[in-house]
Amino acid sequence: MNKPKKVLIVGGVAGGASAAARLRRLDEHAEIIMFEKGPYISFANCGLPYYIGGTIEERGRLLVQTPKGMEDRFNIDVRTQSEVIAVDPSKRTVQVRSAERGLYEENYDELILSPGARPLVPDLPGKENPLIYTVRNIPDIDRIKEQISSDNNRTSIVIGGGFIGVEMAENLKEAGLDVTLIEGNNQLLTPFDPELASMLAQEMEQNGVNLLFSQRVQGFRTLDQGIGVELSDGKILSADMVILAIGVIPDTSFLQDSGVALGPRGHIIVNDKMESSVPHIYAVGDAIEVKDYIHGTQTAIPLAGPANKQGRIVADQIAGLPTIYKGTQGTSIIKVFGMTGASTGSNEKTLKRMQKDYRSVIVHPASHASYYPGSSAVALKLLFAPDGKILGAQAVGYEGVDKRIDDIAVAIHFGGNVRDLTELELSYAPPYSSAKDPVNMVGYAAENILDERVYSYSYDQLAERDPAQSVLVDVRSDLEHRNGNIPGSLSIPVDELRQRLGELDVTKEIWVYCQVGLRGYTATQILRQHGYQVKNLSGGYKTYRQAQFKPAGVEPQKEQGRILMNGNANENKGSGEDASRELHIDNELNVCGLSCPGPLIEVKQKMDQLADGQTLRVKASDPGFYEDVKAWATMSGSDVLKLERDKGGVIEAVLAKNTSPVTSGSMQLEKASTMVVFSGELDKAIASFIIANGAAASGRKVTMFFTFWGLNMIRKQEMQQAPVKTGMARMFDLMLPSNSLKLGLSKMNMFGAGPKMIRGLMKKNNVASLEQLMQSAIAQGVEIVACQMSMDLMGIQREELIDQAVIGGVGYYLGQADHANHNLFI
Repeated sequence: MNKPKKVLIVGGVAGGASAAARLRRLDEHAEIIMFEKGPYISFANCGLPYYIGGTIEERGRLLVQTPKGMEDRFNIDVRTQSEVIAVDPSKRTVQVRSAERGLYEENYDELILSPGARPLVPDLPGKENPLIYTVRNIPDIDRIKEQISSDNNRTSIVIGGGFIGVEMAENLKEAGLDVTLIEGNNQLLTPFDPELASMLAQEMEQNGVNLLFSQRVQGFRTLDQGIGVELSDGKILSADMVILAIGVIPDTSFLQDSGVALGPRGHIIVNDKMESSVPHIYAVGDAIEVKDYIHGTQTAIPLAGPANKQGRIVADQIAGLPTIYKGTQGTSIIKVFGMTGASTGSNEKTLKRMQKDYRSVIVHPASHASYYPGSSAVALKLLFAPDGKILGAQAVGYEGVDKRIDDIAVAIHFGGNVRDLTELELSYAPPYSSAKDPVNMVGYAAENILDERVYSYSYDQLAERDPAQSVLVDVRSDLEHRNGNIPGSLSIPVDELRQRLGELDVTKEIWVYCQVGLRGYTATQILRQHGYQVKNLSGGYKTYRQAQFKPAGVEPQKEQGRILMNGNANENKGSGEDASRELHIDNELNVCGLSCPGPLIEVKQKMDQLADGQTLRVKASDPGFYEDVKAWATMSGSDVLKLERDKGGVIEAVLAKNTSPVTSGSMQLEKASTMVVFSGELDKAIASFIIANGAAASGRKVTMFFTFWGLNMIRKQEMQQAPVKTGMARMFDLMLPSNSLKLGLSKMNMFGAGPKMIRGLMKKNNVASLEQLMQSAIAQGVEIVACQMSMDLMGIQREELIDQAVIGGVGYYLGQADHANHNLFI
């Protein structure tokens, strides 16, 4: 009989405990000793934040296994509070510092390293302050629990917006503390791309967590009460405690003189058998480098699932089984109050860094059949190679996020293509999914891009659009457009598109968008088959608006428009029922399951039926409704008496109809200027553009609406081929100035001498000419809108106007004016 192997395991959590249990099941006779430098083994470190927030009420539930339990069931010698401080491969020994036995050596036949990773503590002034806490183990969480339970603890600061920081911020808020989260990047949760991460950030802010992005901590101060955190902008924030969660580093300093090869950041380098560079030494868990499953490159991904799998594989290898580890694809998930975010594979940042060619698509399908109660939208993003190979996916929503990402993770594991997603047969019943599951839907959308049935653009490519060569068209309803739109876009609802094709220049590329992408796809097919070059905004206006999110910071939230309640969803927490009883409700409306614009249309129709002062309680599941209803109320003059989102994602709004005029004192309008330019005279044209330039320079959004004679100043000076005109159109051409250089003065025109005199004086006094003022205004983002009705009456065609002009009607102008606090008629 062979001599039993002696196996030492360094680390008793996740990978180490998994290796020990598996090895015992495979080898009853092996001598297994497990060293853990802390007092506990096999604890639920991923559950630690939820003990702080009270979701996990009993501390004992965090202890998955105990040293005695491990010994009784698996005959494993567990030595807690025993830190391995050195490894000598030549003698096959480890040096141990034990609270019970002191300093000693232990020999081994095989050694498994599972030391994990420790919180990164930057070398900043004041880092030793006792009110700074990190989160790694049970003693850490005990200290935090004791601190938040003290009478003088009310406020907290979390530094770091990764998984641990976000989970701790949520649970500190659930524990009743005021929470501010500081993140050095411009977004939370870097495994997610910005437009999806912003949804999770909004959820945090709406639940009362203050967010500070792009801020670096410079140091800490001891205050008379609490601790001060110094920021890079010079501000000092104070709190009763600080959670430091800026990342982790491998806990491998004890291996420096061992000969075990380490990566550039200190991770242990292993092969697919989990063997290190030194014979008989294996390594698993957060302390190792792994192979990226998709790209085959080396990376480090600290996740519990891979650590447990690696522990099992090491045990197999020691027991003689040929199991190997094929790599990590980074599938992860996080709860953020009522919302869930999950991802698998690569994100866009990774693909760009690796200079990979890829495509992306975003869809917003319902989590289950929209007609069944409780449905809400899932934002699902898919990244794929030009040949269709799936590279990564992300999803955010209130329901059904986990199973969609798990489906795609499985597809990635087996080398799946986007076409495979279209063919997946997934379980369906109305409470759980739709006949076309969201995974099928994102597959269909990606397949359309692969087959070039549609060309798409992303929200961040809008900055690259050349207005001279393209037209931006909003194909949503007029109501949706007035409620918010992408600046510079022309409103042509998709149902009117066939009748209004003449408003679009066939020589220019048409960039269409709708709310989520579906109507935009329909519009692209109409336009494409009428000879237009067209592409559709992936994810629609919903994704564009999500990407514009900027946190409010730590300043108190101010009243906006006629919104009378505080915007934080948790303000009525614990007293929501009392607040509801105080409000008299005249009508109820449930629009759960409807996606935009459905909820707004239903709200408008219902509000139109109410008398002045009557109230309407609305329940909606579309996440965008939270912001949409505030914007609609501001635009319509209605009062928002209550706005809350419950943990399931259902939004409840109570609106009061108010037909009285909105006064400037009760409504804060956008910092914007609009002007109607009716006159076509040089002096008034110069005045218009001087005002427009000044307003734009002061940070205002400026819209100039040119109608009737004003159209002459935005006509092109030169045209390759003038359009052929007859009848009245020809007569107008002969009578009116052909461009801005031909404009006359309102006074002292003197048969054309007056304009020349004015232009000469302007040049002599270094005053920009009208044409220079126009170019300056356009460069500053001033929106030039030509009145379609006036063009039709005067026979002016689109190609006669400057390329930057947008064609619109009076409805478009009124929509812009509705948001402005400065309106002129010239």
